[in-house]
Amino acid sequence: MQFTALIPARMASVRLPGKPLADIAGKPMVVRVAERAARSGAARVAVACDDARIADAVHAHGFEAVMTRPDCANGTERLAEAAQALALDAEHIVVNVQGDEPLIEPELIARCAQA
Repeated sequence: MQFTALIPARMASVRLPGKPLADIAGKPMVVRVAERAARSGAARVAVACDDARIADAVHAHGFEAVMTRPDCANGTERLAEAAQALALDAEHIVVNVQGDEPLIEPELIARCAQA
């Protein structure tokens, strides 16, 4: 079964501004999440982001980034916009992988796609 892992990321976190780029052992947090998502068996991994600094970091580590509006009300709205930009149809399986979970187990992502 093919699925896409989409990771919402925004710079304007209230509690920790710039959270997606927080350094975790030499890499931005959002990249650590993307690496885990890539190990889940996802056919495609993309970060839905609102800031070019996030997109640049994601691209620098070989992952896909989709720019979204900065005024998205929440992560779900950000992912819906990204899914449309990626031309994912209504039948396509998308797993929402939170951008602040750098230790998420890849198997959990795969199991969500199967559910």
